[in-house]
Amino acid sequence: MKTIIKAAALVLAPVTAIALTAVPAAAQTKSGIAVVDLEEAVAKSAAFTTAITQMQTTYKPQIDALNTRRTAIEADLKTKGDALQAALKAAGNKPTPAIETQYQQYQQSQQAAQAELQRMGQPIGLARAYVEQQIVDKLDDALKAATAKTKSEIVFKKGATESFGAGADITPAVITELNTLVPSVGITPPAGWQPGGQQGQPAAAAPAAAPATPAQAPKSR
Repeated sequence: MKTIIKAAALVLAPVTAIALTAVPAAAQTKSGIAVVDLEEAVAKSAAFTTAITQMQTTYKPQIDALNTRRTAIEADLKTKGDALQAALKAAGNKPTPAIETQYQQYQQSQQAAQAELQRMGQPIGLARAYVEQQIVDKLDDALKAATAKTKSEIVFKKGATESFGAGADITPAVITELNTLVPSVGITPPAGWQPGGQQGQPAAAAPAAAPATPAQAPKSR
């Protein structure tokens, strides 16, 4: 089961706090069979939503710089992509050595842009991973407590279940337990911290999504 939510969203987009929903008291499941979404539980926990709000302030310069640079890169790649399409169209959609060179340069620009956004987003992504790790460390305990309190004997992943009654979802109960076990978390990773709680070399940021390529890419014949 994946326990760490990916930080890619923070690498490419501004941090957006997830609204904290009201969590009802745990209720007993009727059949003893339950479903749960652990990633949802982490994302809707009080500690996570508060930390994300704090990150919007603490990491605002990095977030703003990342978004500004991303916008500039997208505009530059669009201009280059449009020029490539125009050249291909002018050549009757028949790739020439010049067009292939132009296409290779376009690909290089994409790769350079992805690497640059990765570097810029690394502090933000690492901070979010640190927030999540602190909550995930208590996730097993929260699940066990929620399972016991709802008298659930078998628990399935919600995403892998075709259908279920509202009373079978113990995700709210897990959120309640998380809020008790880990009411708050830090947003600044210790020096050398990596996802998984290990110390050592700084972890790489989550990969940035590659910008869209032109609709038609020239191919060698």
